[in-house]
Amino acid sequence: MSEPATGPAAYFPSIEKKYGRPIAEWKDLIRSSPLTRHMELVAWLKAEHGLGHGHANALVAHTLAEGSVS
Repeated sequence: MSEPATGPAAYFPSIEKKYGRPIAEWKDLIRSSPLTRHMELVAWLKAEHGLGHGHANALVAHTLAEGSVS
């Protein structure tokens, strides 16, 4: 049996359910954004895509931790 997700990934099931997009798609959007700073990306997700602060923050934190944002 797998361990439950912790940290930002713990938000992923509710993000997918609430906003109807897979996490990989959200990460692709973040990576394709010209923005690179954490709070700029969070604000962008909130303003342009209607995400709540906690969900946007979790997605950005996880994506930036992967080191794949330009």
